[in-house]
Parts: sequence; C-alpha cells; structure tokens
Amino acid sequence: MGQLRITEYGEAVLKKPGEPITTFDASLAQLADDMIETMYAADGIGLAAQQIDQAIRLCVVDLYQEGMEVDFDYMLDGKKPPLSLIMPMALVNPRIQELGKNQNDYEEGCLSFPNIRAIVKRPEQITVEYQDLEGVSHRLTCNGLLARCIQHEVDHLNGVLFIDRMDNKELSKINGALKQLKKQTLNNTGIQT
Repeated sequence: MGQLRITEYGEAVLKKPGEPITTFDASLAQLADDMIETMYAADGIGLAAQQIDQAIRLCVVDLYQEGMEVDFDYMLDGKKPPLSLIMPMALVNPRIQELGKNQNDYEEGCLSFPNIRAIVKRPEQITVEYQDLEGVSHRLTCNGLLARCIQHEVDHLNGVLFIDRMDNKELSKINGALKQLKKQTLNNTGIQT
C-alpha cells in the first residue's frame, strides 16, 4: 500500500479514542509498515492510527538512527536490547503508567499540526505495556525523548492532542496558527462545521 495521507487538525478522527485491536494478522502488519513509511516520509519519530484516519489502538515510533546520540534510557521486558533491534516499534493496545512525580517541559511538534511547535509538560519516566504485531505482550520502561514520544502517540490513541496538554500561555502563542490550520484543513477536506 505504501505512504498514507496524514490527517490534520480539524478532522474529527483525531479526537476519537481508538478501538482495541483483537486481530493480529498480515493486514495489521501491513498497516504498521505503511504507517512507518508514512512517518519516515514526513520526517517524524512517531505516528498514531488516528493520524492516518483510523480510530484503532496502534502507534509506531522510531528514535533510532545510525550514529545518533541517545539521550534516554530503556528496559524492554527486563533487558536492554540494542535500539537497532527494536526500532521501529509498533505498539498495539498500549497502556501507560507514569513512574514517579518528575515532569519536564519540552518543545513538541506533531505531524497533524505541520509547522506548529510548543512546550508541553509530561512525566519524565513511564512504563508502557503493549502487544507487538503478533499479539505478544511486552513491558517497556523508558525516560527522556522515548517516554515523551510514546506518551504523545498514546494520547492520540485516546483522542487527546498535544494542544490539550499545553498550558494557556503556550496555547496563546500558537492560537493564530491553530485557527489558520483548522480553516485550511476544513477547506482542503470539505468538512462542514
């Protein structure tokens, strides 16, 4: 199938919580491959199913590039395999548990909000329980950018956007750009409000 269209702010599917996935088959693996290809083509590090117009609980992430400096720590099922073996990751039916009270601010972007970036406060460390494309359960504990990326994508699966996590001060900085993007999205898709 290949590259998919990325939904943009203003499309209803972005606010729709995803249905749990119960069938682990070749079409799910193909969808994950198409999402990864779409994410790479858009220079992203994560993509959720809602962003390709499907309200299901599937997201993909990839924070590994040859020679890239890694600024996060992780344990997958109690081990630390090389990132080159586990990235890109497809997370099916993920559930996040925050670890500790430490939160940090970081500038985030989103492929459904082209050219819009703002500061979002999120927990520094998380544990995520998820299934892989074969339905096997895994437990990943991570921090830093990997934790942030997974939280951002799992938010999408719950119908929550990164702008929903911003404080009013950050939101006011990008309000004009958000209105313009929503108007553009509605014009491009022909959605009636």
